Formats: sequence, structure tokens, C-alpha cells
Amino acid sequence: MKNICVLVSGGGTNLQALIDAEKSGMIKNGKITCVISSKEGAYALERAINNGIATRVIPRKDYSDVAAYTKAITDALLEEKADLVVYAGFMIILDEQIIKAFPNKMMNVHPALIPSFCGKGFYGLHVHEAALEKGVKLTGATVHFVTEVCDGGPIILQKAVEVKNGDTPEILQRRVMEQAEWKILPQAVSLFCQDRITVKDGRAYVDL
Repeated sequence: MKNICVLVSGGGTNLQALIDAEKSGMIKNGKITCVISSKEGAYALERAINNGIATRVIPRKDYSDVAAYTKAITDALLEEKADLVVYAGFMIILDEQIIKAFPNKMMNVHPALIPSFCGKGFYGLHVHEAALEKGVKLTGATVHFVTEVCDGGPIILQKAVEVKNGDTPEILQRRVMEQAEWKILPQAVSLFCQDRITVKDGRAYVDL
């Protein structure tokens, strides 16, 4: 059974999708053992506590720079014996220390079809605003491994979502969450926990 540690900063809707997937038996050979938040009072912590999951708060504001903060997060994950680290609305870009500690063992869900609308500055509603501005007809979500390149790690799963006339960034964000993020993130986590993802030459190969 693999230990899954989830990093959060806000409401924790993706965390909830993972909790629900674990409860339903969709996540095989994995258990969410700890949720770590970058700030106090994040609703994601309440979701974890309500489901009997251990929590830790490591506030970004308590650390002078990214290096010190990354070390604190990395040390906490090592203490928790994390086999897989999931970024679920975690809003801080960490440095290479954590990449070296958990190579191809950290995954993130991004609310677009990478390589579109990704990289620094593309997060939350900004992603959906950019997609609507460009007039794309399809958007979606991508689960990828975390590397030192922001949103640049090996792609594990992607799912497309239709963009509709009259969409606002908020409406599109909700549709992408419901139809893509909340489906492929638990699926990718389960595949990892079953050792069904291999990475070779910067590409992830999935045994579906």
C-alpha cells in the first residue's frame, strides 16, 4: 500500500475527488495518509480532518525564501514516508530540492491541455480566461509529473472538455473540474500506486 501525501493551498476540491475515489475503491493500492497546507485555515484541511486524514500546516510566510520553504516541505514529506506527492491546488512553485527527493513521484493536475495555456502565470481562472480569449473549441485537463520546469513534466493523462458559446471563465473552470480534473487525477494516482506508469526519455508511458 503506497502512502499518498497531498499538498494544498485552498478549498481542496481536487483533494475531495481523491478522498471520494479512495472511499469508492477506485484508487487501488494507495491511501491518503497526510494533507499538507501552505496556509492556515484552508478549507482543504477541514476536508482531510472530516475524513480522518492527518494534516500539517507549513505556512509559506514563515520562511524567508523558496529554498528554505522547499526544504521544510521536503523534510515533512520524507517524515511522512510519502510514496507519491500530489499537488492539489498547491499554489507555490518549489525548487529543485524536492524534485531530487521525489523524482517522478510528484504529480499535478493542470486545468488545460498542456502544452496550451501552461507555465508561469497560468493558474486558476487565468488559464480559462486565456482559453476563452484565444477562442479554442476544446480545452481540458492534464495530469503530469512535476519537474523543475513549471507544467513541463512528463504527461500522464489528458481529457478534453468542450468550450461552449457564452462560457465565462468561472463556468468553464467548473466544467473542466467536473468533467476532467476530478476524473483523471484519481485515475492517475491509482495507476501510479499500481506501478502502471513508467517514465523513459522524458515521456510517461501508461499501462491502461
